[in-house]
Amino acid sequence: MSEGAQVDLAKAPSPHSLKNRVMRVLWGVVQGTLFRWSPRPLHKWRAFLLRLFGAEVSMKARVYPKANIWGPWNLIMEDYATIANDVDCYCVKPIRIGRQSTVSQYSYLCGATHDHEHPKLPLIPKEITIGSDVWIAADVFVAPGVTIGDGVVVGARSSVFGDLPEWTVCFGSPAKPRGPRKMGTEPKADDESTDTEG
Repeated sequence: MSEGAQVDLAKAPSPHSLKNRVMRVLWGVVQGTLFRWSPRPLHKWRAFLLRLFGAEVSMKARVYPKANIWGPWNLIMEDYATIANDVDCYCVKPIRIGRQSTVSQYSYLCGATHDHEHPKLPLIPKEITIGSDVWIAADVFVAPGVTIGDGVVVGARSSVFGDLPEWTVCFGSPAKPRGPRKMGTEPKADDESTDTEG
């Protein structure tokens, strides 16, 4: 685009089909009522609602009631994967969350960007893949197209713009590996909790 050109969104067409838009309206009603008002422990109920809209979500997954899911049909969650309250899951393309991985509060999984060099800023959806045994700490931004390997810990308020290698501790903006993730012994029985949010 030349330097003299300007952004022109006046007649920019929607990148989404009519079916997509209708489904998002229906999902918005369900998410704002049956999903949002459900008690915190009712993970299976929320998984059931997500599956009604095409999500590939394990009935053992945990999605908390104040999570914001853009399009359930693009959400894939394995056993014991967790999306905490106040997470934004902008799944324009598939977002996969592996077994026993947790996405903590206020994190943003951003499954699309825009072509900033085009005057109509067309949407560019890209998949996000989060491996198994991952912990994404609070307020982390995960960019479109990113793959986070198994066992990764992403520190709070980090920004992930590129792939992260398996079993590393990563933080910063952009997030980078800072060392290996070393697993200790099993927690004592007194320390165990059934509520794994965040």
